[in-house]
Amino acid sequence: MANLLEHLMDNESKGVFCMSLYRKLLRAARSPGQGDHLTDPDPLKAPPASDSIAVNIGYLQHALCHTEDLKRQPLPFAGRDGTLVYLESLVDQDKIQLHVVQPLHENTSQELDNLFNILETTRETPLDNAVKALIQGKCVYFLEGLQGFYILATEAVYKRSVEEPQNEGVIRGPHYGFIEVLNVNLFLIRKLISSPYLTVRYFLAGTHTQTRIAVVYMKNIANDELVREVEERIRAISADAVLTTGIVQEITEDHPFSMFPQHLATERPDRTASSLMEGRVAIITDGSPTVLIAPVTFFAFYQSPDDYNGRWIVSSFVRMIRMFSFLLAFTLPALYIGTVSFHPDILPLELVHTIKSSLERVPFPAIVEAMLLELIFELLREAGIRLPSRVGQTIGIVGGLVIGDAIVRAGLVSYTMIIVVSLTAIASFLVPSHEMSSAVRILRFPLMIAASIFGYVGIAFGLMLLTIHLCKLESFGTPYFSPFAPLRIKDMKDVLVRFPSWLLNARPHDADPKFMKQEEATSRSWKRDED
Repeated sequence: MANLLEHLMDNESKGVFCMSLYRKLLRAARSPGQGDHLTDPDPLKAPPASDSIAVNIGYLQHALCHTEDLKRQPLPFAGRDGTLVYLESLVDQDKIQLHVVQPLHENTSQELDNLFNILETTRETPLDNAVKALIQGKCVYFLEGLQGFYILATEAVYKRSVEEPQNEGVIRGPHYGFIEVLNVNLFLIRKLISSPYLTVRYFLAGTHTQTRIAVVYMKNIANDELVREVEERIRAISADAVLTTGIVQEITEDHPFSMFPQHLATERPDRTASSLMEGRVAIITDGSPTVLIAPVTFFAFYQSPDDYNGRWIVSSFVRMIRMFSFLLAFTLPALYIGTVSFHPDILPLELVHTIKSSLERVPFPAIVEAMLLELIFELLREAGIRLPSRVGQTIGIVGGLVIGDAIVRAGLVSYTMIIVVSLTAIASFLVPSHEMSSAVRILRFPLMIAASIFGYVGIAFGLMLLTIHLCKLESFGTPYFSPFAPLRIKDMKDVLVRFPSWLLNARPHDADPKFMKQEEATSRSWKRDED
């Protein structure tokens, strides 16, 4: 019996060994494009640096897939052979020449640990750290007989000036904005908020891109649960590449199928600093000038930095115009279609004759007119964005004057529809946020269809569904339609209108900050009674 069990075990082990060997051979014969995925080297399995330069460089070449921009520069030191290795597409050649090559040639009597006193220098042993350093733009120095290597910070930095964002211009206020470099963006925020409570947390996203993401918040103001939720969602990002802020936005938002944005995207440091002081969290992605603010409400997209740089009465008036433009931008075409198709009796008799005379030569119903003009307008808008600025202005003139007049003379649309679509386009441009403006433009299409089928009843039903959706929507657990749902009267001071700044002495509840008190009521204590 024992011999039989031993025989079976031997056969089973041989079968397992053969199967394992077969799988290894099959995996080795399979081409990389047939299902194998490249994985990063395991730091626990990475060999330590050898005292032979040739062995170390051979490992780096294999780990970097024999890329041709991996350069080797012989640099002996103190009578011993040495080699500097770097990726020429990522390093600053001037830094290498001034702070690496010259010290090695001129100071052969010093200790190597004290030689690179200007650059950030670390000494490592695992060769996996050398691979990571090379990818980050640093250079690695090997010395013959040395068990280890030196990592020198020589990465190149290319950045543009901090100019004002083109899509968030203001009349008064700072005229500078974020750029594509993460450290510069953090510098701009810290220049506005000189507080030790300003906290930055770094994360890496993307298996191959290793994109740095910074989560910025005020430690003494932001809610701990909110910060923890933002960090958990960023840690949960599992993708090969995270190249833009839009990827982070789509992955971390609560309702990805909603038409409305649930992050406030901005390129202005002053707006970001203001949001941080309200207890919100900023998400900054390296390589993108756009910063995401969370949580956010619907009414934040209709607020502009200019509202706080001018007088509060004028700012309140302009803000109410923006809110009215939201209703006008997606309801005006539907109202016109519903009125012409189902309810012409509500119009004055003179206006009915005017509209009727303009519709006599048009062979299509109102919904076809509206759809045709809206699609033409979207085509012209996209063409104006994609073309160079000089040609884009010409496209606008040609589209607005030539095509508009020709399409009316051809009898395809009426003059009244031209006026309606033009007012709708102007109203959509009043929204300070591009993402909210895009959502409003798309919303008017289903509302127009509902108006063409059911008239005013369809419009009322569409508005009811929209209101229900806004009331149910959340941004990181914050009600999207706050302070109207749930209703908070105290937070109305900075929603439809803006109260004077000395009356805005409490932070809004939507971000659930630790401290609600923002400004003492004695801000105007200089004013004394004359009695």
